[in-house]
Amino acid sequence: MAPAESRTPPATGGGSRGHGWALVGICVLAGLLYAWDIGSSDYGNAYYTSAAKSMTHSLTNFLFGAFDPYGLVSTDKPPMSMWPQAISVAIFGFHSWSVLLPQVVEGVLAVFLLHRTVRLWAGENVALMAALIFALTPVSVAIYRDNNTDSLLVLLLVAAAYALTRSVQADGRSRSRWLYLCAFLVGCGFITKWMQAWIVVPGLALAYWVGSRGTARRRVADLLKAGAVLAVSSFWWPVLHDVWPGDKPFVAASSDGSALQVIFGYNGFGKIFDFGQRYRGSGINVPLDLVGMGGGNPDVARMFAPEVGGQISWLLPLSLLVLVVVGASEYRRLWFELPGDPGQRSGWVLWGSWLVVTGLVFSFVQGIWHPYYTTMLAPGIAAIVAAGVPVLWRRYRDSTGYGWVLLPLAVAITAAWASVLIARDGSWHGSARWVVLGTAVVAVAGLLAGRMSAQRRRTVGRPAFALALASVLFAPAVWSVGTAVEHGTNGGFPSAGPPNEAFNALLRGELPPKLKSGAGLRTPPGMQPPPGMQLPPGMQPPPGMQPPPGMQPPAGLPLPALTGPAAAPIRGGTGGAELSAENRRTLEYAVRNSGDAAIDLAVEGGGLAASSFIIGSDATVVGMGGYLGADEAPTVAELQRWVEQGTLRFVLSAAPGGPRLGGMAGMGGEVQRKRVAWIEQNCQVVDPAAYGGTPVEPDRQLPIPGFGDATLYRCG
Repeated sequence: MAPAESRTPPATGGGSRGHGWALVGICVLAGLLYAWDIGSSDYGNAYYTSAAKSMTHSLTNFLFGAFDPYGLVSTDKPPMSMWPQAISVAIFGFHSWSVLLPQVVEGVLAVFLLHRTVRLWAGENVALMAALIFALTPVSVAIYRDNNTDSLLVLLLVAAAYALTRSVQADGRSRSRWLYLCAFLVGCGFITKWMQAWIVVPGLALAYWVGSRGTARRRVADLLKAGAVLAVSSFWWPVLHDVWPGDKPFVAASSDGSALQVIFGYNGFGKIFDFGQRYRGSGINVPLDLVGMGGGNPDVARMFAPEVGGQISWLLPLSLLVLVVVGASEYRRLWFELPGDPGQRSGWVLWGSWLVVTGLVFSFVQGIWHPYYTTMLAPGIAAIVAAGVPVLWRRYRDSTGYGWVLLPLAVAITAAWASVLIARDGSWHGSARWVVLGTAVVAVAGLLAGRMSAQRRRTVGRPAFALALASVLFAPAVWSVGTAVEHGTNGGFPSAGPPNEAFNALLRGELPPKLKSGAGLRTPPGMQPPPGMQLPPGMQPPPGMQPPPGMQPPAGLPLPALTGPAAAPIRGGTGGAELSAENRRTLEYAVRNSGDAAIDLAVEGGGLAASSFIIGSDATVVGMGGYLGADEAPTVAELQRWVEQGTLRFVLSAAPGGPRLGGMAGMGGEVQRKRVAWIEQNCQVVDPAAYGGTPVEPDRQLPIPGFGDATLYRCG
């Protein structure tokens, strides 16, 4: 079979040297987009940044991904994505750019490896286009400017796809070795973001089956051995953690501190089936869409929804059209007419399954799911679109039948969808919509005119084809550049396109408008208010609602709106990287008066509440309760032992007698409530005048400990 690029319009440039410089240019472009101004931006995801800093304090902290310097808890993810960050911090010192630099490198390597993988399958021109599409995918730009786990995950999975492609093309033992390397890399992905890495496993296995030239018996044996490699490379770290004999961090989001438990719970099947909770540990069902962190409803249209579409779906309709065309019209040619080229079949199976399976899983997952996860779709979309362009071009040049209409139809559909995405917030680079539509109209007109004769196909059709490619890539390119230049890093929930005002407001300590109004808030099924629960001043029930005394709210009851002082900004925000002046004075007082205590300050509310203290100081600060305060780390007994042994003197927690929202059993609210109650009963409030602080007003205390103005306690 001729290489895919031989059926495309001739490439400009000087052969292999021109291709090499084109790849260098694409990688440089990617590096600029990912690294632009990261030195002056914030610290990315403050939660993981805190861990990267804390992991440099000891070998145990590094090995197990400790969130805090003391090593009380780990993050809720395995540590592989944070190891490069911690190494960078150890080498260059703790700066925002040293934390974010590894992700920039990972992004450029992913672009390069995708090119190398696609080149083995479909040729140089297709590979260059795939690399360019991947580099210009908006959500990829956002994720590689941040320090979330997805950046390394995508690199590892693209590397696994490269190893699989080499395996299909190799002979003898080399074929098996490349397959085992593929399995090992997916296992490394598991130690990066748990079970999400396994989504591509069925497609990888099927691609090997259809592409390998070995006997059926040999292929089965190879796949079974690769499965063993996958199991070992996936589970060595959680097993090591759980059997470690010495002190080790409690694994956040687990019920017992076990890494194996969290794999099959919160960060495993809990992500898929939700387990009846939306916001673990808070005791309140807050749809994440209201605070700019949600991913829409789980259904077949999720990838096109307002919360997700602008991140990844610019070329998704085109990629799906390509798969339909290849499946319908190329099936016989690929499977029966070309028996000597299984690599072509394997490539389509690999990237087609990557796109379809990952897209379906993301569309229907029930648990906590964020739009930036879709960066895992980017390699599949890039490879399928790039390989599909020669198919559409060949159909366009075919003088028989009506397959030629597919190319202008694809351009029209892609431009129309880009127009819809841009129009969803026309205030952000809205003029790009008219550029896309204008160039698409001219390109489609040229393609139609080019069909009138063979001469016009050469003189009009080819320039129209080039213009069509520019039209297709223009809108995602604008969003990618805008994201790099205007956004910074977007904190813990990276997104492309218009700024995420709801989440930014939350980090500033302000309630997003929808959350402030109470719109969309619901109690979880079966939730009952704890005894003595009182709403804070300024919190009003929905209009007309007068529940009788003692009435338990049914599932789905709208929660009240926040008005008046309760809706005002919170001092210090709610988990950003910047340590407020108020919190800095509080911490400095605790450090001065802690004596030889091993822990300078314990902060109720988990990692989200403690991250700014860890990032903004060199003090030993712990966040009690894992990520959001829901975990038994420390337990009440352990907290009491710390105080009795002089390990801890100061705690930052909720104000005495403040409002509380309890949690359902299994959601962690009860754990946090007991810890807060013990602090109130056994510790003394420090007069804010002692450290230049401001007294906490009752109506400034939100009903979730760790969120709102906090109070400093002295214990022991």
